Amino acid sequence: MTLDRARELIRVKLSFGGGYNRNPVRLILAEISNEHGQGAVDQLIRELNLAERFGLSEGTDFSRVGR
Repeated sequence: MTLDRARELIRVKLSFGGGYNRNPVRLILAEISNEHGQGAVDQLIRELNLAERFGLSEGTDFSRVGR
């Protein structure tokens, strides 16, 4: 998955509001972590304000989510 596609999918989840979209976002971040590394995950968390919206912290290892 490209970073642009991940941004697009996460923005859709953010537009729905509520905390129910946290797990799908974590799965997206897991795929990004596996393909692009932790730096890309941290960048998305900062850029899309995921710490405030879903409580997702920079430096969290999402690589094992969904496995």
